[in-house]
Amino acid sequence: MDESFTPMSSFQHDHVQRLIKSNRYKSPSKTIYSNRFIPSRSGSNFDFFNLPPSSSSEDSCSCSPYSTALRSALFGPDTPDKFESPNIFRYKTETRKSLYSLSPTPFTFQDDLLPGYDHNQKPPKRPRKIPPSSFKVLDAPALQDDFYLNLVDWSSNNVLAVALETSVYLWNASSSKVTKLCDLGIDNSVCSVGWAPLGTYLAVGSNSGKVQIWDVSQGKSIRTMEGHRLRVGALAWSSSLLSSGGRDKSIYQRDIRAQEDFISKLSGHKSEVCGLKWSCDNRELASGGNDNRLLVWNQKSTQPVLKFCEHTAAVKAIAWSPHVSGLLASGGGTADRNIRFWNTTTNTQLNCIDTGSQVCNLVWSKNVNELVSTHGYSQNQIIVWKYPTMSKQLLQAILTEFFILPYLLMDRLSSVGLETKLLGFGMYSLCRNHGIPRVKLVHLLGELSLDDSS
Repeated sequence: MDESFTPMSSFQHDHVQRLIKSNRYKSPSKTIYSNRFIPSRSGSNFDFFNLPPSSSSEDSCSCSPYSTALRSALFGPDTPDKFESPNIFRYKTETRKSLYSLSPTPFTFQDDLLPGYDHNQKPPKRPRKIPPSSFKVLDAPALQDDFYLNLVDWSSNNVLAVALETSVYLWNASSSKVTKLCDLGIDNSVCSVGWAPLGTYLAVGSNSGKVQIWDVSQGKSIRTMEGHRLRVGALAWSSSLLSSGGRDKSIYQRDIRAQEDFISKLSGHKSEVCGLKWSCDNRELASGGNDNRLLVWNQKSTQPVLKFCEHTAAVKAIAWSPHVSGLLASGGGTADRNIRFWNTTTNTQLNCIDTGSQVCNLVWSKNVNELVSTHGYSQNQIIVWKYPTMSKQLLQAILTEFFILPYLLMDRLSSVGLETKLLGFGMYSLCRNHGIPRVKLVHLLGELSLDDSS
């Protein structure tokens, strides 16, 4: 059956042609409004606000009543018609509020739009808080006043060991409990104490030349090692290896896992060994003696691989930098008073600082590149040094309670409260008050501010 064909009218023909020639058909009867990002003002009813429609020219848009009212509502009535920044309305994600901003709002959008804003600007450093007094003072009767001995040490488990003549006492910093660990007897005395890295064993050096290893958790001695003929005044741990230095001028290397009392003997000093310190990587051992020498040994040598003879007094204060490999600091006694810095990789002296007093101990901060030194005769100071500028900050304000003779310092970092969320030096010094020795414990918070240096 044949279908009849009806020709299109002119109106239908025009409609089909418009559909073919255009990608999409926009109904002239519908007003286009805006999407979420790009506003369109063409569909706005300005009569509702009693505002005349804006001009289509760009020059008149910025001065239209609608733009003026919007600008006044957003930025205030005194806002100029034009802004210097062409990107003031650019799309920008929110950024977290900086910790040092005083703005009460949790986010900030406009800080980096301000004139002269530096994106690389660092927040100001928190100045060091120097406490007006120590947080704990422990009486230490019968504590020997001897520059060459090392009678106090703090463990990684927050336990302080103090040698009082023939006995060793433990003070738990967490519970404030004091216990007596051992007593060597009336014919002997304790000359040095040193905690193993894990804080479970304590080495005790005696005046008789013997070294005892104590299991603190069980409260008993697990072995006694001989070798030295005279008193043992210096101890240093490197994992399971214990180094001991004595008045007999020798250093013994002891592996507590081995049956032998010592695995090697190091000879190089011509007088009493009063300072021992292993490097942070446990590859090198530094020793200081009353012969004014600073010697460096490696793990396998029985003779020193480096000799530094620039000090003019006994070298007891020794500290390896945890920040720079091979950087070693040493301090001299009363006749020397200098802190010297050495590069053990190149065998060179880097710097020398005259402190004006006997240098008793040195320790590096593990957080920042700072060094703390304690001093005896004649100024009895504690000083924080900023390395490598060596600007210093005296901590004399802490020490005004007593006549001070500080000569010991711990190298343990301790947390000082969740509310501060800071780590600082946990430090002790030995002092005397009317002839009674005392151990003072002090926290130093924050980083040394150069503005406070003196």
